[in-house]
Amino acid sequence: MPVGVRLVQKVSSTRAFAKVAPHVIPVLDRAVHRLTRGKVLLSARMLPGVVLTARGAKSGLERRTPLACMPEESSGTWLLIGSNFGRPGHPAWTANLLAHPEVSISWKGVEIAVSARLLEGEERAEAWASALLFWPPYATYQARVEREIRLFRLERRD
Repeated sequence: MPVGVRLVQKVSSTRAFAKVAPHVIPVLDRAVHRLTRGKVLLSARMLPGVVLTARGAKSGLERRTPLACMPEESSGTWLLIGSNFGRPGHPAWTANLLAHPEVSISWKGVEIAVSARLLEGEERAEAWASALLFWPPYATYQARVEREIRLFRLERRD
């Protein structure tokens, strides 16, 4: 594993990162994504990322949220991990997916219609184990909060 990735994993596990990152990273990601016409997400330089377009759970308004993801290349699906950087409370986008699972993602500049499904039980346990191998700081995030971090699998729609 490259030294830079290990350093980012260490930094991203800190409480200071959890306080600052949610206010900085999405703003930068949205701006760069817009300026590059969907081709670039800054945060995707360390972790793969998508821009999720979903309707708000309460408002029904379209929301665009840049998120790290875990591509599952063998099945052509993606995992979204609702870690909220190890902060209390589920991130708002997870409530949006629960209320309106028919969404779209921008993946490497391509808009893809997907359905989101909350993972539970053994399926969640297997996905969580894969997520921890993919990005070990998720274990630190889970240890910091009492809630179970939500995992969603995104599957292509026809």
